[in-house]
Amino acid sequence: MTERSGAKKGSGLRDMSVCLGDWRLDDPVIPASGTFGFGYEFSEYYDINMLGSIALKGTTREPRYGNPLPRIAECREGLINAIGLQNPGVKKVMEEELPKLRSVFHKPSIANISGFSIDDYVYTASCFDELPDIGILEINISCPNVHGGGMAFGQDPAQAASVCEAVKRSCKKPVYMKLSPNVTDITAIASACEAAGADGLVLINTLLGMRIDPRTGKKVVSTGAAGFSGPAVKPIAVRMVYQVYEAVNIPIIGVGGIETADDVIEMMYAGASAVEVGAANLVDPYACYDIIRELPLKMEEYGIDRLSDIIGKAH
Repeated sequence: MTERSGAKKGSGLRDMSVCLGDWRLDDPVIPASGTFGFGYEFSEYYDINMLGSIALKGTTREPRYGNPLPRIAECREGLINAIGLQNPGVKKVMEEELPKLRSVFHKPSIANISGFSIDDYVYTASCFDELPDIGILEINISCPNVHGGGMAFGQDPAQAASVCEAVKRSCKKPVYMKLSPNVTDITAIASACEAAGADGLVLINTLLGMRIDPRTGKKVVSTGAAGFSGPAVKPIAVRMVYQVYEAVNIPIIGVGGIETADDVIEMMYAGASAVEVGAANLVDPYACYDIIRELPLKMEEYGIDRLSDIIGKAH
């Protein structure tokens, strides 16, 4: 494990702790699912226990190869991916991946769960529900890169609610629904999830984007349309977090284009109780490390004593 030379470090006198319901995090910075593997891979770069938590790679009931290659493309404004929930399935995640994470990370993690039916969601969530080191079940009803599930559940309030209700009936851990921005009114989906018993919300997932190679006229990724993330989506994410904060009374984890401590503070002013850092991890493995080190400096600069005090204060 190596520390990044020359990284800025805060004074440590500012309170960066936040709460997601009854769960207290040392700081609000969480690597987003799909951008940080199962976490242990990053322990060779720095002590990952400095993170508030880790959102594990998206997991399904059965193993998935994912979409055909090519399935990732850079663009000037961010990144387009069509990975398609590649993962070894929940059984192997529990038996092989999580023990590796436990050896280097000593805080609860967030299980990110996807499915193609309500039974899939319930089965996979129930498996993670048994584990003491899982703090939240993050139910992904917003993945744009699979057919017959994922985002299809997250585009209709009734379907989103049905998934939430089924998981809540079967599990004891807090259930956070991860919402899609690819909808007309995200507040309708958020409100339906809250009414169905959701303990919190995660937003946003990727937007639908596309790349075409100007030299050949062919699609750059195999699926054509795919998930677009990166700094260009942050204003959309901030707007949606702001809108949903006014529509619900449950915690929000804000996601989308976060790369700096300023981005974290902006998202929390909009209404996020914590944040997830996504595409930035794929560009720089030290992205979360740098944000956490910079946060106390920005808090001092802006006169913020406790990060929790600013949640929703832009309203």
